[in-house]
Amino acid sequence: MRCPLCGHEESKVLDSRPMLDGRSIRRRRECLGCSRRFTTYERADPSPLMVVKRDGRREPFDRSKVLGGVIRACGKRPVSVEAMDALVEEVEREVRQSGSPEVATATIGDLVMERLRRIDDVAYVRFASEYRRFRDVDSIAEEIETLKERKRREDALRDQVPLISLTDTQTAR
Repeated sequence: MRCPLCGHEESKVLDSRPMLDGRSIRRRRECLGCSRRFTTYERADPSPLMVVKRDGRREPFDRSKVLGGVIRACGKRPVSVEAMDALVEEVEREVRQSGSPEVATATIGDLVMERLRRIDDVAYVRFASEYRRFRDVDSIAEEIETLKERKRREDALRDQVPLISLTDTQTAR
C-alpha cells in the first residue's frame, strides 16, 4: 500500500479490525519509508448495481447520494450519524440481496422512507416531500394524516394484550 504522506510503496499492517458487521476491515499501517502511520479501509467490491432514474437514465448505485438525502432529511433532528449510516447500510444490503443488477430510484426511496418513519416523523415527512414531489400543501397534509393514523394503529397494537393460544394452555398442564 502506497503511503499517502510520503508516497513510499511499502507499509506494514499494525492492526486490523472488522467494521460494519464484518463487511469491511479497518487497517492501521506504518510506512516503511517515513515511519508515519495511516489508516486504510478495505471492502469487498460488490457486483455493480445500476440505479434506474425516473427518466430512464441509468447510473451506478452511489451510497453517498442516499446518505446525503438522509442527512438532509434529518437536519437539526435528534438522529445520530450512526443511526443514519445504519439506515443507509440496511437499504444498500436489502437492495443488493435482491440479486437484481438494477434497482429503481422509487424502490430505494420507499426503503429509505420505511426506515425513516420508524426513526423520526419530521425526517420522514422531509424526505417524503422531496421524494414524492408533493404538488401542494394539501398533499403534504394528507401524508401527515396518513402518518398519524399509522402511528395510532401501531400504538393500539402495541397496547393490546397477546392472546394465549390453545397449544400454550395444553403444554402448561
